[in-house]
Amino acid sequence: MSKEHPFVINEKTVIFHPAENSLLQQNAEFLATYVEEITGKNLKVETLSHTTPMNCIILNLNNTIHQKEGYELIIKPEYAMISASTEAGIFYGIQTLRKSIPFTTNYADIELPAAIIKDYPRFSYRGMMLDVCRHFFPVEFVKKYIDILALHNINHFHWHLTDDQGWRIEIKKYPRLTEISSQRKETVIGRNSGKYDGLPYGGFYTQEEIKEIITYAERQYITIIPEIDLPGHMLAALTAYPEFGCTGGPYEVATSWGVFKDVICIGNDQALQFLEDVLDEVTDLFPSQFIHIGGDEAPRDRWKKCPKCQARIKAEKLKADKLHTAEDHLQSYCMKRMNKFLETKGRKIIGWDEILEGNVAPGATVMSWRGTEGGIIAAELGHDVIMVPDNYAYFDYYQTDDLTDEPLGIGGFVDVEKVYNFEPIPAQFTNEEEKRFIMGNQANLWTEYISTPEHAEYMVLPRMAALAETQWTLPEKKDYQKFKNRLLHQMNIYKRKGYNYGKHLFNINAEYTPVINKKTINVSLSTIGKSTVYYTLNGIDPDISSKKYTQTLQLTETTTLKAFTIREKEGKSKVYQEEIRFNKATLCPLILNTEPAEKYKFKGAITLVDGLRGKDSPASGRWIGFYGTNMEAIIDLQKKPKYPGFQQKLI
Repeated sequence: MSKEHPFVINEKTVIFHPAENSLLQQNAEFLATYVEEITGKNLKVETLSHTTPMNCIILNLNNTIHQKEGYELIIKPEYAMISASTEAGIFYGIQTLRKSIPFTTNYADIELPAAIIKDYPRFSYRGMMLDVCRHFFPVEFVKKYIDILALHNINHFHWHLTDDQGWRIEIKKYPRLTEISSQRKETVIGRNSGKYDGLPYGGFYTQEEIKEIITYAERQYITIIPEIDLPGHMLAALTAYPEFGCTGGPYEVATSWGVFKDVICIGNDQALQFLEDVLDEVTDLFPSQFIHIGGDEAPRDRWKKCPKCQARIKAEKLKADKLHTAEDHLQSYCMKRMNKFLETKGRKIIGWDEILEGNVAPGATVMSWRGTEGGIIAAELGHDVIMVPDNYAYFDYYQTDDLTDEPLGIGGFVDVEKVYNFEPIPAQFTNEEEKRFIMGNQANLWTEYISTPEHAEYMVLPRMAALAETQWTLPEKKDYQKFKNRLLHQMNIYKRKGYNYGKHLFNINAEYTPVINKKTINVSLSTIGKSTVYYTLNGIDPDISSKKYTQTLQLTETTTLKAFTIREKEGKSKVYQEEIRFNKATLCPLILNTEPAEKYKFKGAITLVDGLRGKDSPASGRWIGFYGTNMEAIIDLQKKPKYPGFQQKLI
């Protein structure tokens, strides 16, 4: 930061771009639009002359900036200049300037403090996925989704276009895919309740609409990666073309959620030709270097009994080994064949981490969703990896552990802090040779329980802001508390744009720390920003006459804690409530004779005696979990037993 006078944006400020550069003219027009949205000022966009003008914002190409997507933002009293070696870099500099401009409602002049910012992304791949198969979203919302990605410097839009519940892309050679496969007769209510709404549901994108969306994304430096999920998740396609399945059908577009046994018949040459024909039209539409071909959740049941598939196994000499069945290798055969076909089109494949089950196709990029383990294995085998672990990056999971008033989600718990704290590069990768295989990370929005644009926005915002920091910022420069304070301004942008976003960070956050040797539970209360927190310990709803939280609370007996805060713009927060229970076992020493499962260790054994009740989702950390063996916990009640030799246990 500098002690120079600030740069002032007023009605006479002009945005300049180099002559004969249509992309930078486009960038300048984007910036003018952003400034008008935030300040109400309509700035002129003009071509830059040889002299350095005053009272302007300059977009400048500078080949000395080596990072492809990096930029330099210089703010002086006379001007603001965004420099980069590429138009994309300047676009990201514009996003930073956009997010630095304070909001005004009275058309007042805007002061920006003098500064020099040099910035570039940590990862080249920064992704976000949208599933339009379980629920379909119109073209205008897809464009809006792309706008939201651009605001967060995300440069890849993973578009999940085909699944059991609906085929969403027009393929001209196979018209029944849109006539039949894009429609289901009804939709299950809730979590496979067995009850259905009885309403036909469907939709698809024409090839012209897809071209329109691709162009829209390219203007904001976003590459769209289409996903055609194969050989599983093909029930919708088989409904239109039953001859490509192992049994021949009849099939029906799925009306419920889950994994289905009917998949593409890999022993059928015509079925494989169908897949290649589809990918042929997909590559003609999408310029992306990568094509996602799924590979996940493909049951082997049909292949085991299918004469054609068994003949293919025999002809290709696919044999079971210690780790994989012959049918696992049959799936690998399919993925390799599609990979080889796409290579003839100059493309590369991405697949979910299940493609490691067998012999993974050479050159395939692995998207690791079942934790990070698949990504680690893939990188060790020399494959590029995109980290998408479900317990950090699935935005269909709940973003709060208090499900009261929350819209329906698939389950799980991934809040803003958890997204922010995810580290895409595994800790055991200590040298640059290993780290280079991690291309980046993304988050996924699966839409089984998300049927409206408003719900979709709510699930991704503000978690996408936390995702963006994991993608862009080096870990040593991250600070969650500072991020939360910056997020207040970002949420003002959401509000101004009319986005529907989660406001959980405006509520009270409580951290509980059991102190066994003192028999106390320490409670720290916090909220975003600097608003005052009011609380009670007697179960009565707090108000502004209640005690103000100023220091850690130390609880030694059963207590009902309630707390809230109030802000000028957002009003009163939701009242936080927790009952902390003390009994004979609370805060007593405890030994587990069985270790919890790695995924469900959380805070460990103390969870059982910390005075807190488990919440609806195990992922909240209020539970510990065990697989494959009985759990035994021994609690030392620290009192002399009534009968000699008697050991009290909790089993």
